[in-house]
Amino acid sequence: MIKVKRIRHATFATPDIGRQIDYYQSVIGLGIVARDARRALMATDSDQLAIVLEAGDRPLLKRLAFEIAPDVDLADLRTKLSAAGVTAEIRSDHLPGIARSLTFSDPEGTEIELIAGWTSSPAREAIGGVAADKLGHVALYTSDPLATSKFYADVLGFRVSDWIEESFVFMRCGFDHHSVNFARGATRRLHHVAFELRDASHMLRACDLLGRKKLPILWGPVRHGPGHNVAVYHRNPDGHLVELFFDLDRMIDEDLGYFEPRPWHRDRPQRPKVWVGLPRDIWGLSPSAELSEFERKKT
Repeated sequence: MIKVKRIRHATFATPDIGRQIDYYQSVIGLGIVARDARRALMATDSDQLAIVLEAGDRPLLKRLAFEIAPDVDLADLRTKLSAAGVTAEIRSDHLPGIARSLTFSDPEGTEIELIAGWTSSPAREAIGGVAADKLGHVALYTSDPLATSKFYADVLGFRVSDWIEESFVFMRCGFDHHSVNFARGATRRLHHVAFELRDASHMLRACDLLGRKKLPILWGPVRHGPGHNVAVYHRNPDGHLVELFFDLDRMIDEDLGYFEPRPWHRDRPQRPKVWVGLPRDIWGLSPSAELSEFERKKT
């Protein structure tokens, strides 16, 4: 089994790469590491590559990159994946700061990239906007959340943090409550992409910025039940749902098996579980009618 350590970056296709670059610069606060007419690489203020944009016919999540231990042999992993029926390819020097990576596709066609070691990716252009700390997690629709969660657990070493009934699973690869989520839907597509902020004051500045940019908050501020993060949601120019959050639960010690205790937890200690019924959120505003109707039509 591969032991993924953390989410690293996400790659999106977009029909208007210039518009998306402007959004990630002026709203999320990423800096440009490198760009040409067909691709842009964007990093956080701590020089961590977070988003790769590629020109395409339609908005689409193409690839998720995860970090593994730097001493892992990629050729050995490729052999193990082949024995499990997964075809993988080793790539070299296709991204700044990443000498080699191993790529393959999950059962529904989303490309996975495994990175063993990286160097910083300083931005050439100034960072503005929110200046989010990092790419926090990516949520995807899947026709079978149970089968998908089993693949990510058995092949990549993810652990289940929580379920919402049988329709939504949260999975972790490090101490963060979730790095990937899978929601029941008719076809594989993006549910949302999330960026971590530092604290409540950072969230306040982010909400003020969304207001100035005339980007409506479609859900939140809210403190979720699963994960207990404080979050707000809006859409980027490609129509992707984007979450900004802070205060996500952490499981500091896997042997203990519970999340770091917080005053707002209902269970003491808070362990992975299945959440049933409503309300699940601790407090906050429900999704807007616009968001609820959009998601209902898509599922």
